[in-house]
Amino acid sequence: MNRTPASLRLRGPLAGLAAAAAAACYVLAVRPRLLRWGASTQEAAGPLPGDELVPTPRMQSTRAVTIHAPAADVWPWLVQLGAGRGGMYSYDLLENAAGLGIHSADRILPEHQRLDVGDVIPLGPDLGVPVRQIVAGSVLALGGTMDPLTGDAIAPGSPAAAPRMEFGWTFVLEPVDERTTRLLSRTRYDYAPLAVGLILRPLLEPVQFVMERRMLLGIKSRAEGRTP
Repeated sequence: MNRTPASLRLRGPLAGLAAAAAAACYVLAVRPRLLRWGASTQEAAGPLPGDELVPTPRMQSTRAVTIHAPAADVWPWLVQLGAGRGGMYSYDLLENAAGLGIHSADRILPEHQRLDVGDVIPLGPDLGVPVRQIVAGSVLALGGTMDPLTGDAIAPGSPAAAPRMEFGWTFVLEPVDERTTRLLSRTRYDYAPLAVGLILRPLLEPVQFVMERRMLLGIKSRAEGRTP
């Protein structure tokens, strides 16, 4: 009578324990760092303009970077965000591999320095996010509602649809002194049904961290007059 070796009998439970330990490590140690990279405890916990776009988020991140330039020198880089405009100052190669057609500028583009509430910032050929709030020199808030499976926008006031995701993305410039600025980026998401979160969290959070971190550093280097 064949007997299963003890090592094989233990392999399944040990693999399960290892997976559980890895998941716990991510949730308790790694994830908090991703969600508040560069931001202080006060910045991550405190309210920011644009929070009202998603009043009760199921997901939120606050990331920040210190820029050694006045806010007036940082603001033009934010205003020209978008595909076909100034780009996203992140990993163009990865974005274009997804067919987004983004090319990040290394200079201020005068033709893209006007932005108003209601304008749509393009993120790709068929993807864009509307401007919801703008305070010249300090606040740029974007947001909307979309189908998380297709990326299609859902018009405000349309009949409730499932699945759906509400999102807000706000950039805030806070002067530290005449030559130093804090750039904060906050994203807030709510979604339905709850099962959507099982897909969004493990996919969206790490990818967003990688791209947004690079974006903040890209804006920093440009505003400081350094080669990105």
